[in-house]
Amino acid sequence: MGQGRGWEGAVLKLMRAKDFEFTVTHTEDVTPHYRRLRLSDGGMLAATGVHPTMWVRLWFDNAGKPHQRGYTLVDPDPAAGTFGMEFALHEGCASEWARAAKPGDTIEATVQGTGFEVPEPPPSRVFAIADPASLPALNSLLDALGPVPATIWFEGGTDEGLPFRTVPERHEVHAVPRRDAGAQLVARVKEALPELLRSTSEPFVWIACDTATTRALASYVRKELGVPKQRVNALGYWRAS
Repeated sequence: MGQGRGWEGAVLKLMRAKDFEFTVTHTEDVTPHYRRLRLSDGGMLAATGVHPTMWVRLWFDNAGKPHQRGYTLVDPDPAAGTFGMEFALHEGCASEWARAAKPGDTIEATVQGTGFEVPEPPPSRVFAIADPASLPALNSLLDALGPVPATIWFEGGTDEGLPFRTVPERHEVHAVPRRDAGAQLVARVKEALPELLRSTSEPFVWIACDTATTRALASYVRKELGVPKQRVNALGYWRAS
């Protein structure tokens, strides 16, 4: 399929990753810095099935070299073979592709590494730490958990017209400015989470920020707060440069 992908592609292939080609069918500028695409799946959903927060690796051209990034499926429709993707636009080859994408454009993708299971017993409250890059996954998580209440720390603000699927009656959202490479977010979570956990019988902690912040908070929650690892889901969504 297309250009060679170097060692990353070779490793994914050895891990039995599956390749597909997606086609853009519709584009929408949600905000000046957030773009939604609708794509046909090239047979993927029929082959893989769907689960909450499901993501795939898209392959972009980066100055002649292949570059892969993970993106969450938005409202996947297996019967129609379509799904959406949302891009928080910044610098880089992935954002450049998303900005220029138009109906008929194609992109190669690999499915490998994605997976999600709701812990047992089911959570009595979710504690989620997210940002614009992981908003599609946060929305998918909230959709899947339905009536389960959630406390959410969202880095980067919530007043920019972003497509939140939060419900005020059960989702408490704390907007946290991004400062000091994520240090403010870490501090805010550490200040509030211990007391909240003490009053929650079956917590589930979901962390999806930049890689360094995600690692710091995941280690804190597991080691210092003692939340069992099966009740913590952490995945770095991007790397701060």
